[in-house]
Amino acid sequence: MTSVENRDTRGARRLGLRAFAGALALSALVHPSLVAAQETRPTPQSSTGAATSGTQTRGIGPEGIATRAGETSTSAPAVASDPTTTATIAPNTFPVDPLADPDVLPLDDDIGRQNLRETRLDDPTAARIRRDALDAEDGTGIRLGSMILRPSISQKLGTEREKSGDVKTNRTFSETGLKGTLTSDWSRHELNVGAEGAWQETLSGTDNDKPRANIDARLRLDLADDTIATLSGSYNFSREDSDDPNAVSGARVQSGVNQFGTGLSVERDFGVIRGSIAGDFTRFQYSDAKLSNGSILERSDRDRNRYTLSSRLGYEISPALTPFIEGTIGRIDYDEAVDSSGYRRSADLYGAKAGVAVDLGEKLRGEIALGYEHQTFEDARLAELSAMTVDGNIFWSPQGGTSIDLSLDTSIDPSTTAGVNGATIHRVTAALSHDLRTNLVARLTGGTTFTNYDGNASASDTTAYLAGAGLTWKVNRYLDATADLAYERTNYKTGTDNSTVTALVGLTAKR
Repeated sequence: MTSVENRDTRGARRLGLRAFAGALALSALVHPSLVAAQETRPTPQSSTGAATSGTQTRGIGPEGIATRAGETSTSAPAVASDPTTTATIAPNTFPVDPLADPDVLPLDDDIGRQNLRETRLDDPTAARIRRDALDAEDGTGIRLGSMILRPSISQKLGTEREKSGDVKTNRTFSETGLKGTLTSDWSRHELNVGAEGAWQETLSGTDNDKPRANIDARLRLDLADDTIATLSGSYNFSREDSDDPNAVSGARVQSGVNQFGTGLSVERDFGVIRGSIAGDFTRFQYSDAKLSNGSILERSDRDRNRYTLSSRLGYEISPALTPFIEGTIGRIDYDEAVDSSGYRRSADLYGAKAGVAVDLGEKLRGEIALGYEHQTFEDARLAELSAMTVDGNIFWSPQGGTSIDLSLDTSIDPSTTAGVNGATIHRVTAALSHDLRTNLVARLTGGTTFTNYDGNASASDTTAYLAGAGLTWKVNRYLDATADLAYERTNYKTGTDNSTVTALVGLTAKR
């Protein structure tokens, strides 16, 4: 009995050792696969639903499935089944909306980007998300239904010193400004309204207030995929400078210039051909001037209307480069057929130019053109007025936080002097803006204006120079502190030169 029991015991031990060895071998084979499965398994959730410790980074797989960095997704990922069944959830997959646009990346992928991706026009949901994200980041503006209003008010204190020959005048003044933009938040079409105005009040010194106001509105209508119509309206008010050739000599208050404008343009793309036609109407209306002796001088004989019709044809060499040609015809009609000097100044005008439009996105965009403009007056005593034109505007951002805005402009300014047809004005302006810090912006401005008259009136030619510098300190998102210094000088071909230095400091509250 004892030998039989010992034999059975030794047999059981041998079976146990064999089982242990088999289990050990099986563990060695199975363990690597368990480790790999553990590494690719989603973060487990606790009983309360909170994720366990560990940070995961997600990317985008080839099928639009979010994955962790360093992992790849399969070409045919499994779909999560009902949690009540025994089927498992495929690793590295996340719920995907079957109606979502595969071309639109998740919003969190755009965090930190300054130039967000463009969305498809037929995807208003994604566009709405992006706009909401921008509004949340900017934190400014008042929503009025489907419109966003961004108003601001400024109060500044300034000093001005003017020198004309040996005569010097000084004044201290306050300037109150209002500014605002109203922008639509529509899935189609767009409305933009901008307004700005400033009123000056002389506190001491020579009274020489210079109020100004400007309103501009544009409505873009997306008529079809390749057709866009734009309706525009504008108003501008300014007071003539005393050194303007058309100003009244010795006037205590110069005439105010009211300019009203409206227009309609239609643009259509025909493949690489881009065509447009535009009609514009502008009215100039002048208020009376107040003389130094207190009398009033009417200036209504300068009131006029300007009508123009222009057409442009461009050829898109590439999305960034489009050469074009443009032609213009128009008419200038004065309210009074004969002015105070006995001249009939209504005229026909013609113009043509050729140029190139450049669009390199945020870094460089704009256009420049060379042309010719001709104006023929009803009165044969007034010589025809012709001018070579250079027009354009270029915006360049060499690096983030720095921008340069260059503008070239040529215009014909009709004269009110007896026997003088008018002047050609060439203007060049430049503005530089640079972020010294995230809340401190430096500005530099400069410009030159050449005013040239024909014939015997060339003695009235002038050259004006402008230079300015400024700082804007963004105290917070609702308040800015500003400081500006400007110098302006006008040189006359014959006559006394004058110069003006203006300094302003103030606060701007915005919403």
